[in-house]
Amino acid sequence: MLMLTHEARLTALREELKRRGYGGFVVPISDEHMSEYVGDYAQRLKWLTGFGGSAGFACVTLTHAAIFVDGRYTVQVREQVDGNLFEYRSIPADTLAGWLGEVAGSGAQIAYDPWLHTHGWAGALERALAPKGIVLVAAEGNPLDAVWADQPAPSPAPAAPYDEALAGRSSADKRAAIADWLAREGHDAVVIPALDSIAWLLNIRGADVAHTPVALSYVIARRDGSAELFIAPEKVTPELTRHLGNAVTIRDRAAFAGALGEFAGKSVAIDPDFAVAGIALALKAGGAHVAFKADPTILAKAIKNPAEQAGHRDAQARDGAAVSRFLRWLEIEGPKGGVDELSAAAKLAALRAEDEGLTDLSFDTISAAAGHAALPHYKVDEDSNIPIPPGSIYLVDSGGQYPGGTTDITRTVWVGPGEPSAEMRDRNTRVLKGHIQLARAVFPQGTAGGQLDVLARQYLWEAGVDYAHGTGHGVGSFLAVHEGPQRIAKPGGGQAGTGQELFAGMILSNEPGYYKQGAYGIRIENLVLVEEREIAGQEGRWLGFETLTFVPLDRKLIDKALLTAEEIAWVDGYHAEVRALLASRLAGDDLAWLEQETAPL
Repeated sequence: MLMLTHEARLTALREELKRRGYGGFVVPISDEHMSEYVGDYAQRLKWLTGFGGSAGFACVTLTHAAIFVDGRYTVQVREQVDGNLFEYRSIPADTLAGWLGEVAGSGAQIAYDPWLHTHGWAGALERALAPKGIVLVAAEGNPLDAVWADQPAPSPAPAAPYDEALAGRSSADKRAAIADWLAREGHDAVVIPALDSIAWLLNIRGADVAHTPVALSYVIARRDGSAELFIAPEKVTPELTRHLGNAVTIRDRAAFAGALGEFAGKSVAIDPDFAVAGIALALKAGGAHVAFKADPTILAKAIKNPAEQAGHRDAQARDGAAVSRFLRWLEIEGPKGGVDELSAAAKLAALRAEDEGLTDLSFDTISAAAGHAALPHYKVDEDSNIPIPPGSIYLVDSGGQYPGGTTDITRTVWVGPGEPSAEMRDRNTRVLKGHIQLARAVFPQGTAGGQLDVLARQYLWEAGVDYAHGTGHGVGSFLAVHEGPQRIAKPGGGQAGTGQELFAGMILSNEPGYYKQGAYGIRIENLVLVEEREIAGQEGRWLGFETLTFVPLDRKLIDKALLTAEEIAWVDGYHAEVRALLASRLAGDDLAWLEQETAPL
């Protein structure tokens, strides 16, 4: 089949919009579950524009087109998207309603796919467009899909039971807790569309989304503890049916929209962040009373039980050995000048894959050399790939999916020959100091992630610099590498989760950074577990962090003179733990390298 150019794709979409009588159409990066990462079948924005980032959207009218991205993707969007076809617009300075007000006349009908946007998004845009005389319309069927001739089919991979020994809790117990919540809140049922919530609730996993072990499906959980799983028939095995038992009815995924019409007169809860507009519209059309409530699995899923914590520690030990072997390899091969960003990422993936427990990476590796390291969410591909220059900083942010847990680690290293500049060592050490202060934090029960964020930034602020991303996100147990509701970031500014109280059992990242545009970037990321702390004479309950990630820090980028005695002791203690955990997993030259890199400062 002849590959259409992006110009031809844009023309084909406009012809389809004309045929349907629409004046424009919104194209998000999204699926029917509001997933962060989506299957190939849902990569509509990439197909239309060429943009490969993880956040953004486009809007196409009959005469104009624009792509909207935030500051993380300012450089990437210009590399990947033809500016002759799409205007570049920056979020949040530019709004979709504002742009449509400029290019679409009064009376224009702008369509959206109600299965790819939330009810709240549609309502807000509708209100913003009304004064301009522009009408927002829910499309019947996605017009882009109608012209995407070789659109991949959704994954047919079977869903599989997840070992209860790793889950630490039965699905029946989890469903009973949901039933209790429904009774307390006065609802008959809750619709759960978030794929990781479904996987957690039913103790199942899948292979339908790259890097996230979930199965495309929906769940309706009821007040009597029963549930309905809507999933494509080809994904259902006898083993899955036995695992789910009699209290979970399996229905065809294609029947889901119709099933939402079966709740006339009943109260049904849906999460405004994960339930798309199509769910709310179908429930209302069927006569249900819709209540917008947070998905009741989300907080429970975030608080890891002892089995999940143990599984995560096992995953970290496996992962730490692979990353350490990679860093030794890079130390040898990097200065020769023959390593590029793609080959480095491939080597790291190969070393991880030597562990039979690895099922996938947990996200696309950020393998970033020189100025690319200054792009916090850089994604290397054949077009952007560059050699790692000898005598430069290299940043690698990566992770793996193991049966017991999901890992996420960033290390910034100096690739010789020569020595890093004084500025590089200063900035790296300030990032490290902030990382240490957050890792050592002790705080009272009731503290939110947003209240801790300044601990990681304070030494950068002293030097008049900062970083533009959050400091920490939640992480799943063999699930999503980004998991809510907890988050460590500056309060406000639209950062969801910064007000969420932290509870013992939550896993978060600790990842301050510094980025000098066009020159280099630094980030140090470990995962941490919120744990209870005992303090002599304490009043009330207190919490702190257990560090979970164990891989050496690059000593060449540390300015010891900037560290206090307590910080030096922390680094030495951390490296002693790295050595103790990984020594039995490494041998020969790898072990000798580990011992050298973890010697006291």
